[in-house]
Amino acid sequence: MAKVYIVGAGPGDVELITVKGLRAIKEADVILYDRLINPDLLDEASAHAEFVYCGKSPDNHSLTQTSINGLLCKFALQGKTVTRLKGGDPFVFGRGGEEAEELARKNIPYEIVPGITSGIAAPAYAGIPVTHRDYSSSVSFITGVSNLGIDQEEYWEHVAKSMDTLCIYMGVKKLPQISERLIRHGRDPLTPIALVHWGTTGDQHTVTGTLIDIVEKAKNVKNPSMIVVGEVVKLRESLQWFEQLRAEAEIPAQQVVG
Repeated sequence: MAKVYIVGAGPGDVELITVKGLRAIKEADVILYDRLINPDLLDEASAHAEFVYCGKSPDNHSLTQTSINGLLCKFALQGKTVTRLKGGDPFVFGRGGEEAEELARKNIPYEIVPGITSGIAAPAYAGIPVTHRDYSSSVSFITGVSNLGIDQEEYWEHVAKSMDTLCIYMGVKKLPQISERLIRHGRDPLTPIALVHWGTTGDQHTVTGTLIDIVEKAKNVKNPSMIVVGEVVKLRESLQWFEQLRAEAEIPAQQVVG
């Protein structure tokens, strides 16, 4: 019977995909894949597999979400095994919920295969634990771009006071507003903050600072980058294992489709 697997491919390091996710790639007749997956994962597909690129960059969408939903249903109704391969985790700012809703409406069997989200992985590879007994007992995953229709000041007032550690997706372009609003709503201007660019890949680059100076320090940082706010960022000074390992091993840069 045809089935759709909505799979989290992880944050970029090809080895961070789950065993179940890898099996879904190997068994697929059709793979619909996103921009931020490691392209080496596609080498694991069978020789007969069909590939459909569904990548979205901030200023360019190759396919609309409605079109993607339609393709998932179309291929499944043709009796094919479909793998929808998404960067990170499909249910953490991955729009996997919208795709699952459409499949459920059409009574098409599907499975969700969780992946390692960049909100955990990018900080970990930068030497920043998102929780720590001495610094943080809570963490929040939020997006720098909200479409919930709520008042932005009310939203950021809640965010600023809610959790010890903030992991902010899709926030690079709005970094000046984010920093200013966090300070205005009660965060110490000297709160540590980090931006991790292309986390977990050979192109990983990390910039740290405080809320008051990070805009200037990170002015050359582009997407995709994870923003981490909180005292845990201080631990990077002693825990930046990946970049040290990469330097020692002279790991060549891994170019991810962008």
